[in-house]
Amino acid sequence: MTTKLGLVAGEPSGDLIAAQVLEGLLAQFEDLQAAGIGGPQLSAKGMQIWHPMDALSVFGYVDALKNLPRLYRIYQDVYQRLKRERPAVFVGVDAPDFNLRLEHKLKQIGIPTVHFVSPSIWAWRYSRIERIRESVSHMLVLFPFELEIYEREGIAATYVGHPLADKIPMVPDMMAARAALALDPYDPCVAILPGSRRSEIEWMAPRFLEAAKELQARKPQTQFIVPMVNAQRRAQFDRIAQGFDIQNLRVIETADTDNGWPVSWSALAACDVAMVTSGTATLEAALFKRPMVISYVLSPWMRRLMAWKSGQSKPTLPWVGLPNVLSQSFVVPELLQEQATGAALAQALWSVWQDPAQQQQIQTQFAKLHLELKCDTAARASQAIAAVMAQGA
Repeated sequence: MTTKLGLVAGEPSGDLIAAQVLEGLLAQFEDLQAAGIGGPQLSAKGMQIWHPMDALSVFGYVDALKNLPRLYRIYQDVYQRLKRERPAVFVGVDAPDFNLRLEHKLKQIGIPTVHFVSPSIWAWRYSRIERIRESVSHMLVLFPFELEIYEREGIAATYVGHPLADKIPMVPDMMAARAALALDPYDPCVAILPGSRRSEIEWMAPRFLEAAKELQARKPQTQFIVPMVNAQRRAQFDRIAQGFDIQNLRVIETADTDNGWPVSWSALAACDVAMVTSGTATLEAALFKRPMVISYVLSPWMRRLMAWKSGQSKPTLPWVGLPNVLSQSFVVPELLQEQATGAALAQALWSVWQDPAQQQQIQTQFAKLHLELKCDTAARASQAIAAVMAQGA
């Protein structure tokens, strides 16, 4: 008898880890058939793709509203197919706006649901916990403190660690990374990660470039390396950079590296310190053990929209960057909104850069975080999903 699995992964990172989890499940269930929404990684593992993961790609509230009719059609199609197929379990990987709605309906008709990657209820909209309780049979969490939240709320959960911690080396090879990028092996290097979305680059790039000018004045031999997710974002950044006279500024795309790593990893492996827009890139920088300054700026309109949607004017926690959230302290500086001037960013990074003792403390803490998150995520997740399948509805 065929064992069926429903799965929705809506972005490249989810496609990658979901493919690894699917591989683990296939080792346990030889007759497993997976179907749903995914990308090339899941397709390569034999999953039947009903809709490509790009179909769920929206950026921000405005884009989501524009695409609402199309997203609703996809949602209805996937739900009706799963209702007919009656999989042993449905796994939603991230994409909470889509997956939690789908999981709610599936759970109501007796299909067990697993959600992989908890929404950040610890920062915004804790009230979503009730929706999660109604929708999710089992939650797979990436961070240890999230497990405590779900246990306190009486929701079944398993801590599986973070897949990035399994992939990023404990001791990155800086010299090899610089050689691969044709950087000077001994001159200082600053990585600038202004984000992957158009709005992030629009707001963050000028501030980071202004900071780079200040740092260049203090250390003229400094190399600056900027990873860009695609040609469109690179063109946008290049237009902004034309207004700044910065020597030794190098912008790279994935095509500029040959090690198979995401372009941000190559930059972080090569640098001494980094300026990073808040998001997953801050965790990447921590796993590469790089001292950094974290920053984020929202437009006034987006700040009002987020406050309206969340009912909060700011996050629940005092920290924004994941390395600080995980450490429960300001291990590295955070400069947000009005604080994020070029001069302030430069000074914050300079203070860390020129203090070897502080750098050592940061690197020691980041190594500790790396070990905590390095858990063979794919294996743990596949075992937890298999247990839910065994339990049934």
